[in-house]
Amino acid sequence: MRSKFFWVSLLLIPLIVFACRDDDSNGISEGDLTHIPFDPQTYKLEIPEGWPQMEIPEDNPLTYEGVQLGRRLFFDPILSVDNSISCASCHIPEKGFSDNLPIAVGVGGAVGRRKTMSLINVGFNNNGLFWDGRVQTLEEQSLHPIIDPLEMNSTLEESERRLRDHEEYPARFRKAFGISKKEEITSDLLAKALAQFQRIIIAGGNSIFSRAMRGEIAFTDAQWNGFEMFFDANLLTLDAECAHCHLSPLFTINEYLNNGITQTERLEDHPDPGRGAVTGRLGDYGKFRTTTLFNWELRNHFMHDGRFKTMDDVLDHYNSGGHRPSDPDEDNVDLLIYPLNMSEIERYELMEFLKTLTDTSFLSNPDLQNPFDGN
Repeated sequence: MRSKFFWVSLLLIPLIVFACRDDDSNGISEGDLTHIPFDPQTYKLEIPEGWPQMEIPEDNPLTYEGVQLGRRLFFDPILSVDNSISCASCHIPEKGFSDNLPIAVGVGGAVGRRKTMSLINVGFNNNGLFWDGRVQTLEEQSLHPIIDPLEMNSTLEESERRLRDHEEYPARFRKAFGISKKEEITSDLLAKALAQFQRIIIAGGNSIFSRAMRGEIAFTDAQWNGFEMFFDANLLTLDAECAHCHLSPLFTINEYLNNGITQTERLEDHPDPGRGAVTGRLGDYGKFRTTTLFNWELRNHFMHDGRFKTMDDVLDHYNSGGHRPSDPDEDNVDLLIYPLNMSEIERYELMEFLKTLTDTSFLSNPDLQNPFDGN
């Protein structure tokens, strides 16, 4: 006679087998991603005619899968300490990938130190990033907001844990970067994905200015007169001294300058040393990045501290000549900052030209839209 133990054992065998199969996920160990195809497709970056080629790191080429992963991460609040804000909370597409606040606001209402920079054409910034140029690559830049206590206030370790434990992100990292298991999701890959997405934020090629330069349309008389002042293209018109810092085709020179917005008598008196805090050179105190003028109409609050609410305020500043210290040895304000004495008509025409730099066509690019809105 068979023992009760024998029959009980037979009954337990299917349960044990089922349990083993469940743990093994049909032969795939927990965290294994190799069953997911890895076949990344090259992302075709559309750079406007006449623009420079974008410098893209060899170890982070643009792929469709990488861009789409970066896009989700950019709009997902998962990277903030309390899941309350995302990169897109401060870099809003409809506001020129800025936020139109004078100073950035982070988790819990924490007030930052400077104005949120626009990410329009950020992939072309090849001379440092942020207002002070403290990092050199988009990959490095992408991680700073995550760990900044005034922004997302999280940690890279926590970000990695959340992404590894997420129901979708491991598969997306596999498709973008070919990882074999979810434990291979690192902050390095997180940075690469975010950088890929930011490199496709390109605007300006469909602006009135660019279309006029291609001969597709013609400027109005006011726009043309403003063009001549902006670029000093006619010796008989006022030189508004704009293009020295906002040079075509990107309308920035990727440099750091003191444009005389702050009244100081000594260089060390600058409330924000800007570039000087990075280089350690006193002569760089009060210098900040010259930003692109493309899509300025989508934004407000200009300069690193957001002090000028409108472009009219900006023109007021440059027309006045700004501020210079009385001691020439303490003066690092750019030499082209001086009273312009524009007439009302000159000012109007210059503004009419500046408005030709608006290009909202990027807002119809599905790859730049919030994926959680059903796109």
